[in-house]
Amino acid sequence: MPFETEAEKKLIVALDFPYADEAAAFWHRLALPHAVAKIGLELLMTADGVALVKRLAEGGASVFVDAKLYDIAATVERATARVAALGAAFLTVHAQDDATVAAAVRGAAGSSLKLLGISLLTNARPESLAGQGITLSASDLVLTRAGFAADAGFHGIVSSALEARALKSAFGSRLAVVTPGIRPTSASVVGDDQARTATPAEAIAAGADYIVVGRPITRAADPNAAARAIVAEIACAL
Repeated sequence: MPFETEAEKKLIVALDFPYADEAAAFWHRLALPHAVAKIGLELLMTADGVALVKRLAEGGASVFVDAKLYDIAATVERATARVAALGAAFLTVHAQDDATVAAAVRGAAGSSLKLLGISLLTNARPESLAGQGITLSASDLVLTRAGFAADAGFHGIVSSALEARALKSAFGSRLAVVTPGIRPTSASVVGDDQARTATPAEAIAAGADYIVVGRPITRAADPNAAARAIVAEIACAL
């Protein structure tokens, strides 16, 4: 398989648009057949958001549903089963306890849906953790939650690049590492709300198996060129 294809498979494009048709049109213009299309809460909450998941999946896209599920076990299980039925490739679930992740595994049973645990949002800062009464460091908290995901049989964990190396050291191939908060060397984001960022090369070098990129592609003057540059940066880091 061509080297660039392998690099492209590691790119998850966050389709953070207000309307499903706008997101679908952008995805088709981007023409990255091996990349992953991520649909987040903003888009899922539109009238056509859920239908877009099925529409893209039926069109051959690998679709990442970033729902960040967290509820009582029965609800998480049923919601996961619904997402699996749509043909999604990935689903995020908060890995805050073993009951939640176990429920998601039951919901995904018999499907090809890959479950990804949310460890800590990339806009988290030490003071925000302390404000929630969390005494663990960010790194220790991520490793603890990753342990819940790994023990349940999740495919991977979502984490900043800052913890990627420690996650790979602790879990090896048991957990794929998905890293958001990616900021390419050639791009800047106005009003950036991410606190735990890395370049594509830094994330891959630290052990990330996938990287999530949104605004540096979707708001670029030339989205295709921006995406291709990121794929090239990934390829150089492999």
